[in-house]
Amino acid sequence: MNPIRPKILVVDDTPGNLVAMRRLLARADADIFEASSGNEALALCLDHQFALVLLDVNMPEMDGFEVAQLISEADHLRETPIIFVTAAYADDINRIKGYRSGAVDYIAKPIDDVILQSKVRIFLELYRARALLQQALDELSLRNAQLTSEVAERIRMEQLVRYQATHDALTGLPNRMLFRERMEEAIATGADDTRYALAYVDIDGFKAVNDEQGHAAGDELLKAIAGRIDARTRATDTVARLGGDEFAVLLHDTPDGATALARCQVLCEAIGEPYTLDVGEQRLPVRIGASIGVTLFERGADYDDVVIAADVAMYVAKRGGKNRCVLG
Repeated sequence: MNPIRPKILVVDDTPGNLVAMRRLLARADADIFEASSGNEALALCLDHQFALVLLDVNMPEMDGFEVAQLISEADHLRETPIIFVTAAYADDINRIKGYRSGAVDYIAKPIDDVILQSKVRIFLELYRARALLQQALDELSLRNAQLTSEVAERIRMEQLVRYQATHDALTGLPNRMLFRERMEEAIATGADDTRYALAYVDIDGFKAVNDEQGHAAGDELLKAIAGRIDARTRATDTVARLGGDEFAVLLHDTPDGATALARCQVLCEAIGEPYTLDVGEQRLPVRIGASIGVTLFERGADYDDVVIAADVAMYVAKRGGKNRCVLG
């Protein structure tokens, strides 16, 4: 890590003093800036971050105390160390006034080279240490942000993979795997006094649409069917596409067969309403129906037995003339 090269600001209204200070600081590992007035010093402080300000006290218009006060009051400058350079070092009142104005130290005139070099070296080392620490903190913050982003992206990808593994790519409905999870959860954890219904839905006439109008029309039809079934079920129910033109619905809180058949009849009628499919630049009118087999089950039921009962009921519906609901 290479922190920015430190800068020192020397403020004195006497050109000779500036020249002398420049020579004294020639061996300091820092860039030296000079100001001959308080206003010029403040302008430089707005444009640069100084590791140290060597500030003459006695200046016309704006003295060193005023300059130090203004620097210490600025949020982005208040950490800048200020050393007063003055011939009035022995004046306790002025020294206390200087500390209150924001000074951290005094150097008396005439300046002792050894004292000046020693104090400047300490503040430059402090600046470099703080700069290294800040750089380390910035890099740590950046790495932390990167890690946070990476973790968020990993979670997002895991959720996406999980979603893709458990949902039908065409309709967005739960697939066979997720539907089984929901069914087994209801069987294992459902309330003792709650009854469920499993409805198997097979689309009558889908194959003809798919063969005659093309797969694009078939896909649009499946998405429309999924939307109608989903819109006519409760938020607590689960609608799934098992594959092809087969759908399944897990109906919660279904007390008896009459209720189950009534809810399935709503689905049957919704699916049987006319469709207009947008396929490319064409608008295709389509009519189909649905054969639905439904069976009731409770907590503790056997999963395979429930599925077989619903499947058998669905085939009974198809053999009985299609576009109807049968309770198994």
